[in-house]
Amino acid sequence: MPLQSIGLERSDIYIANVIKCRPPNNRDPLPEEIATCKPFLLQQIEFIQPKLVCTLGNFATQTLLDRKVGITKVRGQVIELEHFVVFPLLHPAAALHQGNLKVPLKEDFHKLKAVLEKMSQIPILPNTSSPPILATPQSSPKEVPANPPTQMELF
Repeated sequence: MPLQSIGLERSDIYIANVIKCRPPNNRDPLPEEIATCKPFLLQQIEFIQPKLVCTLGNFATQTLLDRKVGITKVRGQVIELEHFVVFPLLHPAAALHQGNLKVPLKEDFHKLKAVLEKMSQIPILPNTSSPPILATPQSSPKEVPANPPTQMELF
């Protein structure tokens, strides 16, 4: 499994989807579906405050970068945004269906390991300001629940 190959476990990561429900017949999401769901994704990111977000495939990458870009052009690159770093990866399902993508995906995971190691060496200063607020419709400060929600696991 790619996570273990770079020293991570499933419990070390949080998985979120751009689209909050599966489009019929597993088709690509429509622009209006992405636009409807994007504020929820941004709220998840705002709540978690990650330093690094790995996008899997075109739709996640284009949604967070807010521009049309092909995953093969930006995969394995560090892209600094205002509040976090984006590291685009090929979607693992694409690598399963197209065997020629397995080697590039493996290479990108090794790059990701180096990025994580480099980021872990940077001292983190205490955050004395309030957390960043990402631009989302009707965004307002929210109370943090005593028991924050956890990601459900399928397996």
